Amino acid sequence: MIRVLVADDHPMFVSGLSALLAAEEDLAVVAVCATGAEALREAVARQPDVAVLDVNMPDGDGLTVTAALRSQGLATRALILTMYDDDENVLAALRAGAYGYALKGSGPEEIVSAVRAVARGEAVFGAGIAAKLLGHFAKAASTSPFPQLTEREHEVLGLLARGMDNTAIARRLGVSGKTVRNHVSNVITKLHVADRSGAVIKAREAGLGG
Repeated sequence: MIRVLVADDHPMFVSGLSALLAAEEDLAVVAVCATGAEALREAVARQPDVAVLDVNMPDGDGLTVTAALRSQGLATRALILTMYDDDENVLAALRAGAYGYALKGSGPEEIVSAVRAVARGEAVFGAGIAAKLLGHFAKAASTSPFPQLTEREHEVLGLLARGMDNTAIARRLGVSGKTVRNHVSNVITKLHVADRSGAVIKAREAGLGG
């Protein structure tokens, strides 16, 4: 049985959603909440498998709750169900640790399917949301001089190009020296250069470090 928490501050919507989920034999709605703070309290108390959260709620939005679930080490997986399909909210949900993002206009079967998929640990995004994500990452890759690098590796390379040593980079990023060394090693490998000097040369040729 998949145990589900539902949080939304629109009474009619949350009532309909709860009824939809409860009608499924493999789903059980264990809590219905109207605020972010209540959702987090109930998640801690009841340990549901999935938390279906709206973005905008009083006393703590859905993205804040999502991040709190992760920071507190709860096994509950978040599915954001909202009317907002803008890039900013979608990407913020990903950063917060959401497993899925779906729109309230989705069909009942799609919502139920999303809850089941998130319970299995799968990442779920509605068709329109998935297209936005692909477009965002494709754009980011095309504008980055080194698309093979992760965002953090790109950041480290930029600081190297500005003449910073590992200690300075570690202080700047708030990470350990070992973490920086690992990032530098990855950058050297991915850029196919012999050492950090070669990486710096490539970075400056690409306009980084200015």
